[in-house]
Amino acid sequence: MTYKTEQEVFWAGEFGDEYLKRNQGKYTIAANVALFSKILASVHNPESIIEFGSNIGLNLEALSILLPNIKLSAIEINQKAVESLQRFDNLTVHHSSILDYTPQITHDMALIKGVLIHINPQELHNVYERLYQSSHRYICIAEYYNPSPVEISYRGHDGKLFKRDFAGEMLDKYPDLALVDYGFVYHRDINFPQDDTNWFLLEKKTLS
Repeated sequence: MTYKTEQEVFWAGEFGDEYLKRNQGKYTIAANVALFSKILASVHNPESIIEFGSNIGLNLEALSILLPNIKLSAIEINQKAVESLQRFDNLTVHHSSILDYTPQITHDMALIKGVLIHINPQELHNVYERLYQSSHRYICIAEYYNPSPVEISYRGHDGKLFKRDFAGEMLDKYPDLALVDYGFVYHRDINFPQDDTNWFLLEKKTLS
């Protein structure tokens, strides 16, 4: 597999392997169940969801608990994470960089959580297009938010974490998208913390 950006190499390799070791556990899944129960409250009868950058599937596990009959798909760049995803019975896995993924079908929802912040900023609009083309109704973005683009050092690495208004950029790029709901989960939440995550639920609307 060949890559276009240094960020892809970073996550496909040793750092990505170490990341999946650090991010596991029943408490993370519980927090994800709490998060997605809020998001899905505004989603009408979803039957299929695709996640961009699923890692070992902790978001997918939470979605499976909330929606036992849901058809799930995942795009994941890291080989070891892909191997972990094989534990799911109801999951279609695309072992690919997001930048190389070409949507063949659409889903009720396209989800990306904690991934856009690690995409090379020059490739963001390519990822937006893949998210948009993968969904025929909803797009869920859950990332670090900043009103203007900013780069943050990530575990001693430069060029690996970027904050901005991802949802706002998609709303500007696609006139038929509308904001349905949004929220924030604080890292000090006493029951179900997330890593200061801002989430946004967008929906495709028919243009008049």
